[in-house]
Amino acid sequence: MSRTVAGMLSVVLVTVSVSAAASSPAWRASVANAAGLSPWAVSQPPQPDPDLSAAIDQLGDFEYDVRTRASGLVRRAPEAQARSALSAAVRGHDDGYVRFRALVLLVGFGGPVAHEVVLEVFADPNDRLRAVVFGYFEHNPDPAMAGRLLAALDTETSEFVRPVLIRALAAHDADTAVRERLVVDIDRGVDFFRGAVIEALGDHRATYALDPLMRIAGEPGPLQDDAILALARIGDARALPTLASLQGRDAELEPIVSAAAAMLRGAAPGHATFVAESLRFAVGAGDEPDLLRSATSGLGALASRGDTVALQVLFDVGVGAPEAARVPIALVLGTIAMRHPTTVLAYLETRTDLNATALLLRDAFDMLDEDLEEEHFFVTARAAYWAAPERSPARAVTTELITVLEF
Repeated sequence: MSRTVAGMLSVVLVTVSVSAAASSPAWRASVANAAGLSPWAVSQPPQPDPDLSAAIDQLGDFEYDVRTRASGLVRRAPEAQARSALSAAVRGHDDGYVRFRALVLLVGFGGPVAHEVVLEVFADPNDRLRAVVFGYFEHNPDPAMAGRLLAALDTETSEFVRPVLIRALAAHDADTAVRERLVVDIDRGVDFFRGAVIEALGDHRATYALDPLMRIAGEPGPLQDDAILALARIGDARALPTLASLQGRDAELEPIVSAAAAMLRGAAPGHATFVAESLRFAVGAGDEPDLLRSATSGLGALASRGDTVALQVLFDVGVGAPEAARVPIALVLGTIAMRHPTTVLAYLETRTDLNATALLLRDAFDMLDEDLEEEHFFVTARAAYWAAPERSPARAVTTELITVLEF
């Protein structure tokens, strides 16, 4: 949930279905923490608020504390009642931001009602709602929707909705027409949208786009680093000669190249160590923003594939970094947490500085302002809490996150 009404970014990704976890009383009880209750003390599901509609009205309140309490109340309401009230709000509330927040929470509950409402608002004039819709279909691909998503690309011009639509299309690339369109759009349009295409192709491991990505990666330009990272995430060894040709050519680009080489070779500790050392040097120097960005991005790519050493370096350096360095590190960590919550939650069990690491994630979520990705993380964390034994490391981690992130 955002702590500002309008944030730095509004790109949203939707949570996968968690209806099985969300249907249990324990899952619903877990969000009593939003009201300041200890998870250890919750033995019965909280009683529903007599005026759930009033809480939904407050989802768009200007005051952060009011919005937070309202979201917590809706999350811990009986599932059927919450779904009904949220779907009604999405369909007919007068406040467009309330409609958006209601859809975020409804998708968090998951299930057929959420799917039905998402289809109803597919072409809604409210751009926030459309972003939720497209994010939903990235994480819940439906081959029958490929044509509608492809058609939407011809009319969608919003600078924060179109990238989410591109990611949804990348998740439907079994369709030949989708593949052809994405490959064409690598080289078409403004760099911002081209970058979104390149990133989506990398995240969805689009081997069919290897040739144009290698071409862009091999040429100096504003999208070169994006293409290198996409090749690393795709993981096709055919890209290794391209990466080899780049080594030693640009000192500021070198950490990204090294991280990509490490990912493609499977086990290259020397490359990963170089990236980590580059980050520490850039933070210590204080005047190497390009090197800082390159090293942070490279470690983020490694961490997104489950490299716990890369995660450790990012958290270790980020926790104690000055503000100028803390910001890019936090943004990378926040993105990893939202897109790979299980990986980050498991890693945090190894930390002894839970409050400091949770605060770093809170900073990231504030800056990213991606409501649905946050909800994805929250749902996963709550499910992890109830799946773990009492007083286990997993319980300690999720309890700290519930407290610091206020969900």
